Amino acid sequence: MIKTFRGLMADDTQDTIVLHTTDGSIGYRIKKFEIMTQRPGTTAYEHVVQIWKTKQVAIDNVVDFSNQTLLGAAFIQDDAAPHYVASSQVVFDNEIFNQDIYITHSETNADPGQGCNYYIELEQVKLDLNQNTVATLKDIRNITGPTT
Repeated sequence: MIKTFRGLMADDTQDTIVLHTTDGSIGYRIKKFEIMTQRPGTTAYEHVVQIWKTKQVAIDNVVDFSNQTLLGAAFIQDDAAPHYVASSQVVFDNEIFNQDIYITHSETNADPGQGCNYYIELEQVKLDLNQNTVATLKDIRNITGPTT
């Protein structure tokens, strides 16, 4: 089963996607992650949207793939001038998780008032007891570890 989530985020904000269950028997894996600026083609923009396993204390445009709490990152840039070509990159992990996830947005260009849309598809996975235990222990370790 695929569950979809979408939203529009202002600059330097964080959304929570509630996924946890009382017994942790349902896991999720990212299948699709896309972003689109709020006003495409009308102004210069650079957006960084990231998916995290833990709530972030600070929201910024730093992407660090060695951070074990990072599940996915997307970057998009464009300019209203027709001679600039829009570009985007999206990278996400294939990891299964069974707790809430957090989406952060940072607009890194001179127009910080522009929002960014996200669209996420999560594959729902039924976890057996061993998978449940592993996913839950990973999440506990991430919660008690450092966050950015």
